[in-house]
Amino acid sequence: MGISTAVPGEHRADAELLWDYHDMGHALRPCDVGVGLGSHDLGVADHIVELYGGGWFPLVVFTGANAPTTVERFPRGEAVHYREHAIERGVPDAAIVVEPKATNTAENIEFTRQALVGREVESLLLVSKPYQQRRAFATAKKVWPEADVVCSSQRTPLDDYVRAIGDADRVIDMLVGDTQRITLYADRGFAIAQEVPDDVDDAYRRLRKAGYTRRLAQE
Repeated sequence: MGISTAVPGEHRADAELLWDYHDMGHALRPCDVGVGLGSHDLGVADHIVELYGGGWFPLVVFTGANAPTTVERFPRGEAVHYREHAIERGVPDAAIVVEPKATNTAENIEFTRQALVGREVESLLLVSKPYQQRRAFATAKKVWPEADVVCSSQRTPLDDYVRAIGDADRVIDMLVGDTQRITLYADRGFAIAQEVPDDVDDAYRRLRKAGYTRRLAQE
């Protein structure tokens, strides 16, 4: 059985609910720094380039080491490869800070804060994978509570994102895993609490029951 690049019809509505839930819907506004959260998705770096070129921030931080899902694609580390990609697309090297050690979202925020010591930073424009926005926001407000946080991602429909990743099951697994973490990480003190509407929770539970469990955290 091959890898599917289309969301199964019986799970489409539930996957769309989770996809929309994780989009914070923030309006862009100028910030002191744009923070690109490392992942397997080079679209994060592309979006940073677009926003920098639009004048939304004067300074970029790319943060991230490696995860099992990224080490083959970005062997020198997520942040390092993001930086190289951004420079190739015209962002000046002098405008980029690389934080190469973070291995989770809390470390992304904390290590970014440490890398910016001595600079006046009151606002962050966090750039992430589309389905990571809500978790990134909740984590940032816990780790760096005084910072004004705006979230943004490439405006990609779910079907287009799945085709770009090339594996529908993987994307749904990640949607389910990130939805679980909204409540789980708040309970563990890693993030601020976020409301999970009943229809979102129901969709999450149906997808979990359907077997989309590969990206769940240990409970």
